[in-house]
Amino acid sequence: MTVALQRPWTLEQFLRWAGAQDGRYEFDGERPVAMTGGNARHSRVTGNIHAALRARLRGAPCQAYGPDLGVRTIGSKVRYPDALVTCAPFPDTVQIAPDVRVIFEVVGPSSGQTDRIEKVREYAAVPSVRRYIIVETRSAGLLVLHRTGADEPWTATALTADDTLALPEIGIEIPVSEIYETVDFPDPAAE
Repeated sequence: MTVALQRPWTLEQFLRWAGAQDGRYEFDGERPVAMTGGNARHSRVTGNIHAALRARLRGAPCQAYGPDLGVRTIGSKVRYPDALVTCAPFPDTVQIAPDVRVIFEVVGPSSGQTDRIEKVREYAAVPSVRRYIIVETRSAGLLVLHRTGADEPWTATALTADDTLALPEIGIEIPVSEIYETVDFPDPAAE
C-alpha cells in the first residue's frame, strides 16, 4: 500500500489560506486546526473585555485587538486569542500582532484544556507577553498568569467578581465584575 505524505504547511501558506476561509482556524506549525464555536455567554464576556479595553486605551499608544489578529507562539504556531493588547505600531494589513503584552482567552466548553495547558506554555514562549488572563464562563473568575520578564516563570493569581484586574504593562485596571456585566450564570447542575 502506498501512502502519500503531505508536507507541512509554511506559516505563509497558512496565512494566505486562512484569509480566504469562512471559518476560523489556528495553525499548529504544520496544519490548520479548526477553532471550536462558542456560545452567547462566551460572546458576551468577550464583548465586555473589548469594551473595557477600548474605553481605557482610547488615545493611548496601546491598542486592543482580537479575535482576528494572530499571535505567533512556538516555532510557526499561530493562536487567535479572544483579545490581545499590543503597544507597537503596525500596518493594518498585518495578520500577526507584534510585541503582544497582554492576552485574554475566554474558556469555552471545549477549550479549557487547550487554554489552561497548551496555551500557557505557548504564550510563555512569546518574549513580549507579560500577562495571560484565562477568563472563566461557568462563573465569574479569572486566572491571571503574569511575569516581569521574558525569562521569568509565570506567577498565578486567581480573581473573583469582587476584585480588580491590574494591567500595569498597559497602565490600566478593570473591575472583574465589568467583564461579567449582563452575564447570567445558570445553576451548575443545569449545565
